[in-house]
Amino acid sequence: MHVRRTPSWALPEREVTPEALYLNRRAVLAAMAAVGASPAAASTDPEKLARIATRRTHDAGEPPTPLADVAGYNNFYEFGLDKGDPARNAGTLRPSPWTVRVGGLVKSPLTLDVDRYIARAPWEERIYRFRCVEGWSMVIPWVGVPFASLVRAVEPLGSAKYVAFRTLADREQMPGLRLPVLDWPYREGLRLDEAMHELTLLAVGVYGRRLPNQNGAPIRLVVPWKYGFKSVKSIVAIDFVETQPETSWNMATPREYGFYANVNPNVDHPRWSQARERRIGEFRRRETLLFNGYPEVAGLYAGMDLKRFF
Repeated sequence: MHVRRTPSWALPEREVTPEALYLNRRAVLAAMAAVGASPAAASTDPEKLARIATRRTHDAGEPPTPLADVAGYNNFYEFGLDKGDPARNAGTLRPSPWTVRVGGLVKSPLTLDVDRYIARAPWEERIYRFRCVEGWSMVIPWVGVPFASLVRAVEPLGSAKYVAFRTLADREQMPGLRLPVLDWPYREGLRLDEAMHELTLLAVGVYGRRLPNQNGAPIRLVVPWKYGFKSVKSIVAIDFVETQPETSWNMATPREYGFYANVNPNVDHPRWSQARERRIGEFRRRETLLFNGYPEVAGLYAGMDLKRFF
């Protein structure tokens, strides 16, 4: 007989925020402000991101995907290839203490102590659509800060044109690294203007709480107009560079995964169509929107052939 044991880090159903309460959080935040509880004061415990969201700077206009799905159905190949593997296996990840080295072509390189950063930064909540290349999607309330704030802090040199990201690669903590799926560590990159766009988010939380391990704890990137594989998890290094950096999926299968990874329903993956998608929790499929429904980024690619630069 198979006995399933619930790991200590799993989120019990009783801790999932009821939808009605979640949708009424504006009133809760207003009440906090009335009694003088500022977001900065509420964020002093780095283990509790709840109640620190300062404003909803972007709202997808749709109900968020339930937390149980966000935390239980995802890609994080460092913990296995099945969509449920990260939730089952990521308990071995040690997200604290954690540092991120930020350097390369910058005037002011730095090392982020993530616990301190979580405790002190002016976090925002942003509800973004999140589209996976395999045809499924979610609506996720991320907690984070604009990546542009980090860019301004390190002051890139004029020669910096791209941002390169590298994630943790520790076989002790990440059993999936034993699988020859990719050339580890996982690497990703953005053009500097993409990284500076107001939608690009450096996220440390989801649903008002600190990121679960399986969602990229303790710090990850969110680029909502691109396919999910651009939103690298468990970041340990960020470098500003002059030339386009190598990226993991483009290195592994360049015919299937380009550098830009913009959501474009008119460009099929070689093995399936990208014209339609299924929102997790729904049975019907919906039309996929160009740039995942974020037309404000179109100016970044003016004059580019988006079928060639996919």
